[in-house]
Amino acid sequence: MAGISINPPTTLRPMLARAVLAALLLFATAGAGPREDFRGFNIVATPGHPFGGASAKRALDGAKRLGATAVAIIPFLWQPSPSSSDIVRGTDLPDAALRTAIRQARALGLLVIVKPHVWVPESWAGAIAPDSEEGWHAWFAGYRRAIEPIARIAAEENADALAIGTELTKTTGRGEWTDVIARARAVFPGTLLYVAHNADEAEAISFWNRLDAIGATLYPPLGADRDRAGRLAAMRAAVERLGAVAAREHKPVVVAEIGLRSAQGAAAMPWESAEERDAPADGLLQAEVLADWLTVLDRPAIRGVLIWRWFTDPDAGGAADTDFTVQGKPAEAVLRCAWTKACGKP
Repeated sequence: MAGISINPPTTLRPMLARAVLAALLLFATAGAGPREDFRGFNIVATPGHPFGGASAKRALDGAKRLGATAVAIIPFLWQPSPSSSDIVRGTDLPDAALRTAIRQARALGLLVIVKPHVWVPESWAGAIAPDSEEGWHAWFAGYRRAIEPIARIAAEENADALAIGTELTKTTGRGEWTDVIARARAVFPGTLLYVAHNADEAEAISFWNRLDAIGATLYPPLGADRDRAGRLAAMRAAVERLGAVAAREHKPVVVAEIGLRSAQGAAAMPWESAEERDAPADGLLQAEVLADWLTVLDRPAIRGVLIWRWFTDPDAGGAADTDFTVQGKPAEAVLRCAWTKACGKP
């Protein structure tokens, strides 16, 4: 390592600085970051900081300074329960706001993935499963009604990619997805993908041949917070399985979400939200886990890595925050080093 001089950010506490320094040295000596086209963040609009506003611009500028080249913009769909067929477009990002979000990101030179999510109160998208054939038909009819205008706006605003769904695990064995994809393809000329929940769902999907890329979120259990060997083994196993799907389907992979709360105990259940469990803040853990993910994902088949998450509030996050955002936390230095090679700079 002769000739390498890296100074950790002076704003970090000494313990954090030592750990982040280790991660920075890893990237500085590795020679290359992940080989991807879409590199950046899932962006979530926060109250008082709408897309198109000055504060959202500052937040997006901050992401770009870290080396982000892309953002995922997330319009939500909503249904009252996993078994319900009553799925509708949410009110968080109506058509005009979605257009504004895409335009603002593109004006800053960022690639845009439009990535719809389905919100289910006190549950999640992976639990959705109507309880009758009639219910399934009604659910897909509602889903198409909600997705088609999103696809049309994504096309009209020149978004670079569109996810036709995210983590809808119990739905993807259904034949109706053929029609969903065909309708999206008819209006959206860019890259189409679906975002599977971990390698398990990615391996089971039969419609990858109709899409341009394999999308996936990666939230496997990573073990004890300081068990780095176990964490790396879990990460490598997940990525090898995705790589096998990519080889089988002859498609690139976009890892549409990786992330971890900056909270003690988060590695055991990386999907767990701050609302589910109170825990002391641990920005060091988040930084270490993201550094390891970026290293493991550095392979030719991976064409995108998006961190969960980044808020449109430029002052979000901070040392005491225990949410997924990396804003104002040691993980920012890790990402800047990996994405720009500006290692050791605050």
